[in-house]
Amino acid sequence: MTITAADLEKMEKLPRVQLATSLPGPKPLCLVGTRATTGTANLAPFSSVTHLGSNPVLIGMVTRPHTPDRHTLKNILDTNEWTLNHVTKEILEHAHQCSARYPADISEFDATGLTEFQHPDIIPPFVAESPLRIALTLEEIIDITSNDTKLIVGRVTLIDIPNDTVAADGSLDLAQLGTLASTALDTYFSLTQIAKLPYAKAQNP
Repeated sequence: MTITAADLEKMEKLPRVQLATSLPGPKPLCLVGTRATTGTANLAPFSSVTHLGSNPVLIGMVTRPHTPDRHTLKNILDTNEWTLNHVTKEILEHAHQCSARYPADISEFDATGLTEFQHPDIIPPFVAESPLRIALTLEEIIDITSNDTKLIVGRVTLIDIPNDTVAADGSLDLAQLGTLASTALDTYFSLTQIAKLPYAKAQNP
């Protein structure tokens, strides 16, 4: 099967979205926690999260065009902070439900049964059930003019994970933590580590 740019333009919206978000393969699934200036906590699932640098540690995520119901983006712009909370199979259905469009004054924690966890000195909420929780502060927002989306760049300020889950080389055993990945709008995957290879060097093939 060959799908051309012309074919993509003719597709209905939902099938095109499902196809487009599946093309890169499974991506990390995180619940983004923010807090409105009114105090209401907000949770939204994102699968566009990616590592951008290690000194400082930067993480980016892409958000769709800014409209009045984009509560996550508005809250980040207002407070300059947010959290990333990895999703496990135990809370998957709750996390998926967070993609529903709740009014701004309704907290997804209350609507889905997830537990809000507050860390001292950090404004946005964490998800208590998540095994890997990250706090970030806003570094910059890059406008992607091609489709009116934005790349939100955050600096990691805190990492909260279980003891003994960081290896001597700094890597995390995400399979042990049980974190999930996703494609499309509704398809989820577990992680299985198949290998850990040595650092590649040209002189040592």
